[in-house]
Amino acid sequence: MKGAWGEQAARVYLERKGYRTVETNFRTRFGEIDIIAAQGKYIVFVEVKTRKSDRFAAAREFVTPAKQQRIIAAASLWLRQHPTEKQPRFDVIEVYGKEGTAAVPRINHLENAFGG
Repeated sequence: MKGAWGEQAARVYLERKGYRTVETNFRTRFGEIDIIAAQGKYIVFVEVKTRKSDRFAAAREFVTPAKQQRIIAAASLWLRQHPTEKQPRFDVIEVYGKEGTAAVPRINHLENAFGG
């Protein structure tokens, strides 16, 4: 499954950069947050977009304003359930590649990609 493969690649990427995974696939009535991670003073809500390539459009273009609002609503619910002093941040990670190949996926991390 392309999405799960991309999310795993994004999680490994984040952990190598010093992020600590707090939760994955947090589902609410508003929608799902792919990865919730902690890094320094931030609690980071990560939307992962996986595509074979960016030939036709960048993966981040599929994180529409409506999708952003659903992620923000889901993050607000998570924050009510898990109080923290950390500052919330919304990132998008683009994963380009094909599952099952030897090639390492290309990852583009957009910090503070949107906010509310």
